[in-house]
Amino acid sequence: MSRRIGSLLCVLFLLTVAGPATGADFSLNGFAQGNYSSSIAGSNPDGGDFKWAEERIQLKLDAAKEPFHLLIKTDAFYDHIDRDAELELREGYVDYAAGAWDLRAGRQIITWGLGDLLFINDVFPKDYEAFFSGRPLEYMKKGIDGIKAGIYPAFASFEIVVIPFFEPNHFPDPNRFRMFDPLAGITDRSRQKPAKTLENTEVAVRVYRDILGFDTSLYFYRGFLRQPSAFPDNLAAPTSLMFSYPELNVYGASAQGRALGGVVSLEAGYYDSRQDRNGRDPLIPNSQTRFLLGYQRQLWEDGTLGLQYYAEYMHDRSAYEEALPPGFPKERKIRHLTSARFTQFFLHQTLRLSFFSFYSPTEGDYLLNPEAKYNFTDRIWAALGVMAFGGGEPWSQFGQLDRNDNLYLQVRYEF
Repeated sequence: MSRRIGSLLCVLFLLTVAGPATGADFSLNGFAQGNYSSSIAGSNPDGGDFKWAEERIQLKLDAAKEPFHLLIKTDAFYDHIDRDAELELREGYVDYAAGAWDLRAGRQIITWGLGDLLFINDVFPKDYEAFFSGRPLEYMKKGIDGIKAGIYPAFASFEIVVIPFFEPNHFPDPNRFRMFDPLAGITDRSRQKPAKTLENTEVAVRVYRDILGFDTSLYFYRGFLRQPSAFPDNLAAPTSLMFSYPELNVYGASAQGRALGGVVSLEAGYYDSRQDRNGRDPLIPNSQTRFLLGYQRQLWEDGTLGLQYYAEYMHDRSAYEEALPPGFPKERKIRHLTSARFTQFFLHQTLRLSFFSFYSPTEGDYLLNPEAKYNFTDRIWAALGVMAFGGGEPWSQFGQLDRNDNLYLQVRYEF
């Protein structure tokens, strides 16, 4: 057991013993969970059938004594595929509140923006393997180690996030998922995260207030793309690949409010590719403008429908085309993506049937996710669902996952 985990358990023990004695508000709860996902479209690249197979216990400690608040959320799990037992600190932070401002320091999960599984101004790390393998949606978000300050003057509210240590997105394991890889024959690969320097500290700012009944926000982010770009040692005849994370600025806005008998959401962002502003480096993503329009409405009792339209517009595409080596797939100038989510409750809301889908009119690829969830008691529930992918080209977002359809089961006991 690592020294850090040992220290964390000591803190948990001391808080458990000392919390009531100091008069702090204190709670300790959690859950035990089984999560299993099996391929239904052929075996995995490693020859196995399971995308995910684990048992997990989470403990959540919540303690408050003004002006402080402490939250620690820790998971212990056993992964049957890798035959590995680990502890994971999901969140662990301290809040300090002082009237018109507050401060949060430690590992925290931050959610910005309005999209349903579409992220424009939510620039914080995600775990896409968790989503594609049918884990509970809470596991798609990853925590960041940083500081968040809230400032609340009368005219608007401000959130300022400082992240000193870069955390990338997590993508599907190539041993468990079949993915498109144009350079699969190159096995000499390395990865380089941004150096831990003051200059590379990520900064994100959100300014928000109500305007004419719409929750309106402005966003700014200075940091790095969380999806790596591959840099070969030689474009003509590569023998090794270095994966690194290009520099990025994001400028965005969003608004959400009641209209047209439901809730309307608008969000946009400009992705400023700081290392390739002229678009002439085909290895670094060009600058983009991204746009989202969403609409959600309750159709009848216990039945809701949510629709989204999303678009990406590539700037300086002609320069990108001129520099792209022969034989490489070309990215589109405009990419469209639509989504739909339908949810219906039955049996006094103990049974939930849902269906979520992505479909790209430009690429022709799709993701389908039907799911049934049943609450046996207030503390025990189970969910059974399918992740199905297909369509498009072998390199498109969901087309490359065509042979990764899986059936998943989630079972949880909360205490």
